[in-house]
Amino acid sequence: MQYAKLEEKIGYVFKNKNLLKTALTHKSFTNENQGENNERLEFLGDAVLGLVISNHLYLSLALNEGDMSKKRAQIVCEHALFTYASKIDLSEHLIVGQGEEEIQKSLIADSFEAIIAAVYLEAGLKKATEVIEKLVIPFMNEVKTIKDYKSTLQEYVQADKRSLEYIEKDTTGPAHARQFVIEVKMDGIRMGIGKGKTKKQAEQNAAREALEKKAGKAGSYE
Repeated sequence: MQYAKLEEKIGYVFKNKNLLKTALTHKSFTNENQGENNERLEFLGDAVLGLVISNHLYLSLALNEGDMSKKRAQIVCEHALFTYASKIDLSEHLIVGQGEEEIQKSLIADSFEAIIAAVYLEAGLKKATEVIEKLVIPFMNEVKTIKDYKSTLQEYVQADKRSLEYIEKDTTGPAHARQFVIEVKMDGIRMGIGKGKTKKQAEQNAAREALEKKAGKAGSYE
C-alpha cells in the first residue's frame, strides 16, 4: 500500500512504514490475519493528544481548571476525532477485516489517535505537536457545539462533592461488532446506563441518561 498521499495530508513522512501500517490496522483484521493492530497505539495517542491540547488551552485561553477540562474533553471526544480524521480522508487508508464492510466512526476516531502515537514514537513530542497543530487546532471551532455529557456530569458531581464511577456491565458481539454496556453510579447509586459500539460511546450515553434523570427532562444540563 502506498502511503504518500496520507503522509502529505498528515504533514509527516514515516521512516518506518510498518509503524504507520500498524496505526492503520484495526483488530478486526488481525483477528483474521497475523500481525499487530493499533489498539496500543490508540492508548498512547489519546495521552499525547490530551497533553498537547491541554498545553494549547493553558497558553492560549485564560480559563479556569473546570472550563479547560470541559473544552479539552469536547476537542478530543470521539465525534471530534472523527471530524479531524475526515479532513485527511483517513478511512480510505484503514486496514480492516472482512466483517467491517462499513467502517464505523469510532474505528476511524481510534485510528486517528493511533496516527498521533505513531508520529510521537518515531519523531518525538515536538513533531507530534506540529502534526496536532495542523490536523486538530485549526478545526476546534467546528467541534465546539459537540455535547460532552461525561464532562457535564463530572462538573455537576464536583460541584456537590459527590463520587462518580463508570462500570462495564456487559460486552457482547464478535470482535468487529462489539456492544458495550456501561453503568454510571453517583455515590454508589446507579444514575444511568448506556450502550455503544465503544466504551467511550457507552459512557457518554450513560452520562446522558444520568443528566436527563437529574434534570427531569433531556437537554437541561447540556
